[in-house]
Amino acid sequence: MDLFQHQSSEEHAPLAHRLRPKSLADFLGQSHIFGKQHGLKEMILNGYIPNLILWGPPGVGKTTFAKLLSSHTDANYLSLNAVSSGAKELRSIGEAAKQDRNVYGKNTLVFVDEVHRFNRAQQDVLLPYIERGDFVFIGATTENPSFQLNRALLSRCKVLVFERLKTADMQSIHEKVLRLWGKNDAEIFDQQAKDYLLRLADGDARAYINNLEYLENYMQAVKSLDLPFSVETLKEVLQQNTFSFDRNEDHYDLASALIKSIRGSCPDAAVYYLARLLEGGEDPLFIARRLVIAASEDIGNADPKALQIAVAGFAATEKVGLPEAAINLAQVTTYLASAPKSNRSYLSLKKAQALVREKGSLKIPMWLRNAPTTLMKNLGYGQGYQYAHDQEDAKVEHSHMPKEIENHKLYEPSNRGYEKYIHDYLEFQRSKKP
Repeated sequence: MDLFQHQSSEEHAPLAHRLRPKSLADFLGQSHIFGKQHGLKEMILNGYIPNLILWGPPGVGKTTFAKLLSSHTDANYLSLNAVSSGAKELRSIGEAAKQDRNVYGKNTLVFVDEVHRFNRAQQDVLLPYIERGDFVFIGATTENPSFQLNRALLSRCKVLVFERLKTADMQSIHEKVLRLWGKNDAEIFDQQAKDYLLRLADGDARAYINNLEYLENYMQAVKSLDLPFSVETLKEVLQQNTFSFDRNEDHYDLASALIKSIRGSCPDAAVYYLARLLEGGEDPLFIARRLVIAASEDIGNADPKALQIAVAGFAATEKVGLPEAAINLAQVTTYLASAPKSNRSYLSLKKAQALVREKGSLKIPMWLRNAPTTLMKNLGYGQGYQYAHDQEDAKVEHSHMPKEIENHKLYEPSNRGYEKYIHDYLEFQRSKKP
């Protein structure tokens, strides 16, 4: 069964090449950046291209967009990859661009893919050329530029945040491919198979196109085909997971979403983000550590058992390992999300740290000091100390704080969960002033 007869040399080119847009008008996605209300596209069409950092996951059009910019200016276009380029090459390009601009009046556009791979010194090489306008700089990165790029470089560029392509954009790509093939959906895919392909790509146009190209080659190579493709056949042919996870970026966002869902007492969202992390290949011990921290930071004494359960979950994860440890992590996650919340112990630590930094090393009251020797006892160390267990209701007369801050309250329990009992007990203790 030959579905692809009489193909020209252009039709034998890689599918990504055949689909590449020829102008910004054909560029798919990122409407939040290039919409009419933002004016960026209009500026570019009029020949003005600012220094840019393109930040986003793979396969969303960063490199394609950079190439399209060159078609809207008469500038020289140079493309580099930070993995294989260094400071010497950057200086050479910068000096050549400077000469072209000053001598010939010719501008240069320099595109650096994976710019986060440049170290700080290499990034600094770019600064004087950008500052003088010797070339227009376009950098692409999959990692958060706030963490990976020099502040000086960031201050000279506008950051454009590229997002995963929406379903409508992916559908447009799908339709273009079918037109190139001269086929319709019903001949190649049933509806479930088409939906599966879209889920598989998860907004990554490059991954989607690669899968379609693989299927194109598969259909040409296999003589006996059972079309249209079903989901089961696609899973067998493509052998891919239907989940996308960027360890550099999603790692932080998903971990943040997990903890904030726990803090907000939403077990449904918490276990969802847990599943996202696990499906993406996150280290389960990283997750377990975050849960131990959350047990004290966000639940604290409102439910003292939370820390015990989180620590037990960490130990279970360490001993059992995946996949079964996911069950332990789910138990801890849902327990923490469902527990009463208090950050009062955490806040008391922050207050105490601030007080220590402000007041310095205040003298410890003599009655609290250790007196292991006769000399220290003779100097008054430990004198006046009241053993709480020997006092009525375990209430002592003396203060435990240094004199200068003896009236400071650092830990103020909430009225949630077990902490309300702690609150009442401390109020009782504090009712008798020393």
